Amino acid sequence: MPIPDLFKDRLRLPVICAPMFLVSSPKLVINACKNGIIGSFPALNTRPQAMLDQWLEEITSELKAFAAANPDKPVAPFAVNQVVHRSNSRLQADRELVKKHKVPLVITSQGNPSEVVEEVHEWGGLGLS
Repeated sequence: MPIPDLFKDRLRLPVICAPMFLVSSPKLVINACKNGIIGSFPALNTRPQAMLDQWLEEITSELKAFAAANPDKPVAPFAVNQVVHRSNSRLQADRELVKKHKVPLVITSQGNPSEVVEEVHEWGGLGLS
């Protein structure tokens, strides 16, 4: 598979720092991305659900500021893992926040990803399942 445009000139290594349940945090995601590795976290790590908006704001603003201050360093995109199984009662609210922040990469698990992937493509993001 060719490297998607989203990743060109932004990765030091073709690596994703896995979205680890209850472990991945904004700090881990930000540091991975600053070092040219895709940082990720499960949306369900944010508790309560409204905290997802805060995490996405922190990650996007920190990476934007770092990129502006360090134009010679590649800053990798970040990813959010969405559990798309019907048992995830916060999926719709999480999807709205992911859309609001135009998350560049959405990793899906445990269900049919088609709606989420289609939605992510609308803002130029990439959906992986």
